[in-house]
Amino acid sequence: MKRNLEQCVEEMLIEHYEKYYRLAYSYVHNEMDAQDIVQEGAYKAILKCNTLKHEQMADTWIYRIMINEAIDFIRKNKRDTSFTEVDKVYEEQYGEVELRSLIDLLGEPDKSILILRFFEGRKLDQIAAIVGISLPNVKNRLYRTLDKLRISIEDWEVME
Repeated sequence: MKRNLEQCVEEMLIEHYEKYYRLAYSYVHNEMDAQDIVQEGAYKAILKCNTLKHEQMADTWIYRIMINEAIDFIRKNKRDTSFTEVDKVYEEQYGEVELRSLIDLLGEPDKSILILRFFEGRKLDQIAAIVGISLPNVKNRLYRTLDKLRISIEDWEVME
């Protein structure tokens, strides 16, 4: 059984490398860092594949590992970003609100929910499984976060 799970995980990692890379990149916005995250995530997935209970959940399980790796990477390499620094970024972009920058300011799991839904095209039930919270909670967080983003964008537009 272990060998089958290991093969399944390895095949999944190879087959879906691009989407795992895209997910990591959406967190760190740096090619090398995203590659490091996927490499470390792949290593951990293969190492821990014996903890996977159902083969059909491999993709969701690997997504969770990749998100955790990205969050750990950010935590370990966190730069102190103040709102003054964020304001400078917006000024350099001539006052244009960049949605990605606003998403980067979100906490977890809201950031993961938005990335999985809008950048990865995942369905809400898949997001619930990946993030490990109930479907109603995912829906609630998604709509609440979208509302916060809308208000943030409106506030930035007023400031222009």
